[in-house]
Amino acid sequence: MFSTLITAQQLADNYHSDNWVILDCRFDLMDIDKGQLAYQQGHIEGAQYIDLNQQLSGVVTAQSGRHPLPVIADITHLLSQCGVGADTQVVVYDDCSGAMSARAWWLLQWLGHENVAVLDGGIDAWLDASLTLTKTVPTIQSAHFVRRSSFFLAVTTDQICSGDYQLIDARATARFNGEVEPIDPIAGHIPNALNRPFTHNLAPNKCFKSALELQVMWSPLAQDDSVHMCGSGVTACHNLLAMRHAGLAVTKLYVGSWSEWIKDSARAIEKLS
Repeated sequence: MFSTLITAQQLADNYHSDNWVILDCRFDLMDIDKGQLAYQQGHIEGAQYIDLNQQLSGVVTAQSGRHPLPVIADITHLLSQCGVGADTQVVVYDDCSGAMSARAWWLLQWLGHENVAVLDGGIDAWLDASLTLTKTVPTIQSAHFVRRSSFFLAVTTDQICSGDYQLIDARATARFNGEVEPIDPIAGHIPNALNRPFTHNLAPNKCFKSALELQVMWSPLAQDDSVHMCGSGVTACHNLLAMRHAGLAVTKLYVGSWSEWIKDSARAIEKLS
């Protein structure tokens, strides 16, 4: 079974409709309908579309970030409807090198389902391997998904404020520095956070670097106090995936991230000029 990454050829060679589930997680933060439209225009055979805002996140509140955790009952029901049972191999993919699908990967791991992997290189790698797409929406046999224990943990804003954590911010350096902010109303970063853009996990072909390269990159930050963050708890999962693929210990995710942190003006922020 696959629990971190899977190549396009491995997916093509091993996929069985009776015990594999493929989830299309394409999504654009600046154009929220783009992923669904792309799915309709062509997707990997057997894939079901999952929406980041509506299904992989909970309801946004005045205190939350842009992508809070979904209600457990809601996400377990969704996965059951998608056909995910205890022994199902799940494969998730997108069109941005795992930036979106890593959130689905992390949620499943957080819910105790280890057999989930991100398609390395996404749908582009699938097409580069001369594999085909379809417009047919699959008929799915529902299953019974049950949450199990997991080493994957989420950290709240209250814990960040009261604890002693090393935050690792996955946003692009210009956003971290406060030079630009295309999404959130305030630019900058949380004081003492480290900037490790998720794009640094990728090789020139837009697939993940080798496990050894990732191990060298991430070993110094594989500590008990390490907590990953980004704008809203999405691309931070890419860094967690990279660490896990490198064989490193599971570290934590600050789901609220920057978009939740700035909801309270009393919380300190920094900018680099």
